[in-house]
Amino acid sequence: MTREELVKHAKLFQREEITGYQVYKNLAQSTNDKNNKTVLAKIAGEELKHYNIFKQISGVDVAPQRTVVWFFTICGKILGLTFALRLMERQEAKIQEVYERVIPYMPEAEAVKKSEEEHEDQLIALIQEERLDYAGSMVLGLNDALVELTGALAGFSLAMQNTRLIAVAGLITGIAASLSMAASQYLSVKTENDDRHAGKSAIYTGLAYIFTVAILISPYLLLANYMVALAVTLTLAIAIIFAFNFYIAVAKNLNFKHRFIEMVVISLGVSALTFGIGLMVRNYSGIAID
Repeated sequence: MTREELVKHAKLFQREEITGYQVYKNLAQSTNDKNNKTVLAKIAGEELKHYNIFKQISGVDVAPQRTVVWFFTICGKILGLTFALRLMERQEAKIQEVYERVIPYMPEAEAVKKSEEEHEDQLIALIQEERLDYAGSMVLGLNDALVELTGALAGFSLAMQNTRLIAVAGLITGIAASLSMAASQYLSVKTENDDRHAGKSAIYTGLAYIFTVAILISPYLLLANYMVALAVTLTLAIAIIFAFNFYIAVAKNLNFKHRFIEMVVISLGVSALTFGIGLMVRNYSGIAID
């Protein structure tokens, strides 16, 4: 590899490192949590150290990618520090492949690569966020709402065939179920006597449920055709499953594909079953709401 090529790669690595430094620095300045501020400041220091290592090779300063800095800074403020940093780690995986090719010609890259794979990952794990501590409660509320309500709405759709009635029935069912789930979660956490706060756990569960209910019944409030509304609801259910599982998978370093497919199969499977039950009720019970 020629000197010109080494400088070119050094500049590429510099840009990655100074961009990361700026993101960590911004997030450290924006958080009030002392632990998180300290962790982010340490990672920023690591990134700046790596930047200076590559600067010794290139001999020039390189500016950060402003749009990337803006995106991950906003992402960290809205969706949480852990999610933003883990997502940034995934984006940086591409640069790791370049490190592998350059290491034989640039030994400094090996030390930087090892530091980013081990030290920074350990530091990110030290970040404390309440929303992730109660992720299990949110998953419980969201999963239950998706399975129960998509199933209930499918059944109501065939039995009632009136979008307004279906929306009202779905809303009543959803509110009652969310209160029941929140109460059950409260008692469960209280009984287990773990580190979570029972009241907060119940609130996270209930809010996740209510949020899902509001989205799933909205098509029935906006559309006149119950079959179209059902199709839109199922599409929204899949979108919620995708978004939430992507968030959890990134923030907690879990397998996204398996979790996503499992939830989709369960939710749509229950919907198909209750859709059939609704059809049977309408055709064979002699009770129809028109």
